Amino acid sequence: MTGLIALGANLPDGENPPAATLRSALAALAGRGLTVHSVSRFFATPCFPAGSGPDYVNAAAAVAAAAGTTADDILAHLMAVETDFGRKRTQRWGMRTLDLDLLAWGDLVLPDRAGFERWRGLDPALQAQSAPDRLILPHPRLQDRAFVLVPLADIAPGWRHPVLGLTVSQMLKALPEADRGAVVPL
Repeated sequence: MTGLIALGANLPDGENPPAATLRSALAALAGRGLTVHSVSRFFATPCFPAGSGPDYVNAAAAVAAAAGTTADDILAHLMAVETDFGRKRTQRWGMRTLDLDLLAWGDLVLPDRAGFERWRGLDPALQAQSAPDRLILPHPRLQDRAFVLVPLADIAPGWRHPVLGLTVSQMLKALPEADRGAVVPL
């Protein structure tokens, strides 16, 4: 099965600037049994939410894993790599040395369509205050975020959202031009 991952960082990891951290994190994923099939260009993106810290470096990757690997297994690998790179989970949507988000794992919808729709429909202000207690796939906000869709369009423009029925290219085109234009290649 193939997964799509968003990568981001806006704080240095020791002496390593964010772009170097992303490159090292991709290598670390391979050390955890994931095969990285493709990686987008790296992009400079405005901090989200605006004014909450330095701007980000973002990218996307397509990965595969051994048969029988679950989405929860992949999430555990991503969180372990984040920890290895100094990630501290002190503030939701706060500054970070590394952020690895599982955007999609094949065409899975988790925990189920109703659970996905509940989280997708939750007001973003409420989402900022609490995290779901389980993995939600596809990522419930990916269609709203240029910093995710612009890199994703580099590697998977034709990937179709299993709930919305839209491709990455279609979701990206639906975003405001100002949002798309704010995500620039490094």
